[in-house]
Amino acid sequence: MTDKNILHMLSPLKHVSPFDLNMALDAGYDAVIPYAGVEIGEVASLVQDAIFSRPPKLGVRTGIFFAGKDAFLALDMLQAAKEAMVPPFAASLLADPAGSFTTAAAMVTCVEQTLEAKHGRGLEGLAVAVFGATGVVGFSSAVIAARQGAKVTLVGHDGAERVRKATGEAARRFEVRLDAADGSSPAKIAGILATAQVALCAGRAGTRILDKAQLEAAAGLLVVADVNAVPPAGVEGLGIMANGEALGAGKALGIGALTIGQLKSKTEAGLFRKMTHAEKPVAFDFRDAFDLARELAG
Repeated sequence: MTDKNILHMLSPLKHVSPFDLNMALDAGYDAVIPYAGVEIGEVASLVQDAIFSRPPKLGVRTGIFFAGKDAFLALDMLQAAKEAMVPPFAASLLADPAGSFTTAAAMVTCVEQTLEAKHGRGLEGLAVAVFGATGVVGFSSAVIAARQGAKVTLVGHDGAERVRKATGEAARRFEVRLDAADGSSPAKIAGILATAQVALCAGRAGTRILDKAQLEAAAGLLVVADVNAVPPAGVEGLGIMANGEALGAGKALGIGALTIGQLKSKTEAGLFRKMTHAEKPVAFDFRDAFDLARELAG
C-alpha cells in the first residue's frame, strides 16, 4: 500500500473554498478533507488528531491548510499548529486564506517583472499605493512590497482609520512600515496618485477603483495592477489579460487580473506540490508564496 498524501483544510467560515479543494487534489493530494467553522482554540486538538493517527515517518505526507478570509487569523492558526506539534510527530502546514497570499505574491511578482523589463528597476524606493487595502490580498501585497523596499501606502476607501490599524499590525508582525491614507473621495485619490509610482488594486469584485481621468492625471505612475476579473474592471481601460501594455496616454503600464491569476494558480499548486514532495515537514505562508512566484516567473 502506498503512503497517501492527506490534506486537512481548516476554515473559520461556513464553507471551505471549492477552489482550494480542487487545487489541492489537482496538485497531487490523494485525499482532501474540509473542516468548516473552526475556531483558533480548536486548532491544536485537530492538528494532534491528525499527526497521532499516523507513524512519524508519515508526518511529511500529512498536510494542514488554513483558509478563511482573515490574514491575521490564518497566520495565528498556522502558529497555533506549529505549537501543537509533538516531535517526532508533525505535519506540513500552509496558510493561504481566500487564496490571498498566493494572489498577492503573484501580483507583486508581475509588477516586479514589468518594472524590470520596461523601466529597468525594481520596487526598492518606489512609492506604492494599495487600494482595497483592508482586504487580505491588498494587505498581503502591501507587506510583500514593503519587504522589497517600497514605500507603501494603504488607501482606505472609507477613510484612514481602518487601514491605520493595519499598518500597526504590519509593524508588529512583520517589522515593515506601511503608511495610511484617506481615499474616500475622488479628490483624495487624485492626491494619492499624484505621488505614486505603482498602484496595486485589490478591491471587491466588480468594483471600479480608478478611472481614466485619474490615471491620465497621475503622471508619475509606472505600473498599475488589478486583481478584479469581474466587470467592471477595477481600473478603467485595463484588460484582464494585460501584461505590461500601455495604459492610456501616460507612461503607466497595466497588469490585468488573468495575467496575475495564471501565476497565482501556478504558485498555489506549486506550494501544494512542495508539501507532497518534501522530505520533512514544512510550513509556508505569504513569504514562501512570493519566493515561489518569483521562481516560477523566471
